Amino acid sequence: MTQEKWSQLRQRLLKTVGQNNYTTWIEPLEFDELEGGVAVFHVPTNFMGNYVSQNFADLILHEFTLSGEPVQRLSFKVAANSPVRPARAPERAEEPFVELTDLNEGADTATSPTSTAASNTTGQNTMGSLQAAPLDPRFTFDSFVVGKPNELAHAAARRVGEGGPVTFNPLVLYGGVGLGKTHLMHAIAWELTARNPDLNVLYLSAEQFMYRFVQALRERRMMDFKHLFRSVDVLMVDDVQFIAGKGSTQEEFFHTFNALVDQNKQIIISADRAPGEIKDLEDRVKSRLQCGLVVDLHPTDYELRLGILQTKVKQYGTTYPGLQIADGVLEFLAHRISTNVRVLEGALTRLFAFASLVGREIDMELTQDCLADVLRASERKITVEEIQRKVSDYYNIRMSDIIGPKRLRSFARPRQVAMYLSKRLTSRSLPEIGRRFGGRDHTTVMHGVKRIEELKQTDGQIAEDVEMLRRALEA
Repeated sequence: MTQEKWSQLRQRLLKTVGQNNYTTWIEPLEFDELEGGVAVFHVPTNFMGNYVSQNFADLILHEFTLSGEPVQRLSFKVAANSPVRPARAPERAEEPFVELTDLNEGADTATSPTSTAASNTTGQNTMGSLQAAPLDPRFTFDSFVVGKPNELAHAAARRVGEGGPVTFNPLVLYGGVGLGKTHLMHAIAWELTARNPDLNVLYLSAEQFMYRFVQALRERRMMDFKHLFRSVDVLMVDDVQFIAGKGSTQEEFFHTFNALVDQNKQIIISADRAPGEIKDLEDRVKSRLQCGLVVDLHPTDYELRLGILQTKVKQYGTTYPGLQIADGVLEFLAHRISTNVRVLEGALTRLFAFASLVGREIDMELTQDCLADVLRASERKITVEEIQRKVSDYYNIRMSDIIGPKRLRSFARPRQVAMYLSKRLTSRSLPEIGRRFGGRDHTTVMHGVKRIEELKQTDGQIAEDVEMLRRALEA
């Protein structure tokens, strides 16, 4: 049989199997020879040869028969001349042997999918021969500070990190920048690999997933890509919003997602917003992401920010022994830097380093000098008037009733809530806040703030009202 005849046969196969199947499975086959009733083909990988054996062997043998060629079976060989089990007509091939090849190195050596496990010392994880993104050794459950805004997300991540039967799939963690999504993702990976070192846990960003997909397309190694991503036990994709608008990448992610769910493999996803709110994300991908447990990491509250700072101070105790921090500094930072935990931690790091270099105690004066730019950038833009309007709308009362002299409980409590939020969310002093509440004395404002702080501990409704108003104002 000549190469010309094989080309003619391929054109008939194109009409039979369609363009997509032809491009993926038939076109890469390179006809070598026909000897003793065996048609020998070269294939890029054993995986491709096995797949063709199982799914297209009968069709190819039929076309050989129609062309008058005495072919009884097919044989596929890779570059190392390792033949795939031949497909005999009309029987199907046995369960295929799968060869994993490294997309980066282009190697053709076979690798067992369980021969390499996550490394707990370097943060590198190679599933088969696919290298995962590095894990940060600082990001563990032990170092994660739990508060009300992230309590549910932490509990869900803990459950997944314990391993065992898959209870919700996928787990989707979403929230703004610097709220702990990546920390929890890394913590899950560390916990899973510590409990079961042989578990194939693959963590990477959505950008890395897209890069490997494009690389596989360019190098015509899609079968390797598909098998590598479908052979993991746990797939973790960070910042999935970055594949929005990337049609082909979304399609491959969709198929990978379905394949792993069908095998009851755990999937963990993070995003900067809820799946349904990600613009240009295909509806079918949104639907798949929403079918599991979707957990929101809320913006940090004052107590959580203070807890994070206190934890970091304990860690810095070994790095900067003997360095003193004055009372009120941590509380000041927790109040002033409220939007991003990374900025908060970075500010504390700078503060400790600066104090160590100049040999001074960390007091309020040094804090304001050292962090002047950070404090300016984090200065609250919320006004007392805006708070008054929001509170009056929330409690369905007139703004004049909040500012006015009436002492009815239905007006006094919302007024105290507005005072509390004005103290926490603006840089205004107590006398200034009092003037904006009908010329009240600063002691009245102080009493209102203190009263709401007490009620938050004992009255769940007040605590919920204050939290919802704070989120609405900071949104």
